[in-house]
Amino acid sequence: MHDNKFKVLLLGDVYGQAGCRALFFNLKSLIKKKKADLVIINGENAADGLGINSKTMEQLMQSGGDVITTGNHVWQKPEGVQLLKETPHLLRPANYPDFPESAPGSGVFIIEKSGVKAAVINLEGRESMSNLDCPFRSVTEIIKKIKKDKSVNIIIIDFHAESAMEKEALALFLDGQVSLLVGTHTHVQTADEKILPKGTGYITDVGMTGPEDSVIGSEKNTALEKFLTQMPLKMEIAETPLMINGVFAEIDTETGKTISIERIYERV
Repeated sequence: MHDNKFKVLLLGDVYGQAGCRALFFNLKSLIKKKKADLVIINGENAADGLGINSKTMEQLMQSGGDVITTGNHVWQKPEGVQLLKETPHLLRPANYPDFPESAPGSGVFIIEKSGVKAAVINLEGRESMSNLDCPFRSVTEIIKKIKKDKSVNIIIIDFHAESAMEKEALALFLDGQVSLLVGTHTHVQTADEKILPKGTGYITDVGMTGPEDSVIGSEKNTALEKFLTQMPLKMEIAETPLMINGVFAEIDTETGKTISIERIYERV
């Protein structure tokens, strides 16, 4: 920790081996440059562009990740489902229904880094996605439980959602209750990073880590042909120069409020 500032690097959806490679060769230098205390990576597309497995999980952790968040594609690989059961710092969205029993894994992880405890929450949106439990109601109960531990003053949310409206609404709903709320899922970085009136850092979507010259990570000619012909073509990961997308935020350890937030867009 540096001068009562807890520095968080949160990176957008890692897409396939291309995205894993971008982080493996470049993340540690980015961590050093930013003096990041905590690194959160969305890894739901790390394994072949759909899901996560033990190989990609290990690559993300070896690259410098502390917590791996996911989203709706985390269930695509059976190995990923098993990893959720065994790995506390691999999260799935917390608002999956608990009836008749809870989904494998957890959507919340409390980590201590640089002498500071931070809670990381993974949520999934409902607009144009699955009809999960209400993220607004779910997160309200989660925050109540977290705040029973007075030593946890920093709360960070990865909201994996399609709708910009839903993301903005949740951020305003939670303004002042959480330190940082970032959107993931669309693979397209937005230019609206800001600190909300009550101190919550926010961006609608942090973007994607993977092939830059692509259609959200996929080979662009195949994507074009799929749209033009409506044939069920298999999308392949593009082999182009790579990029790292994310945000870097500084959070006051006493108030839990964001002091600064900036977009990360690095061509590597």
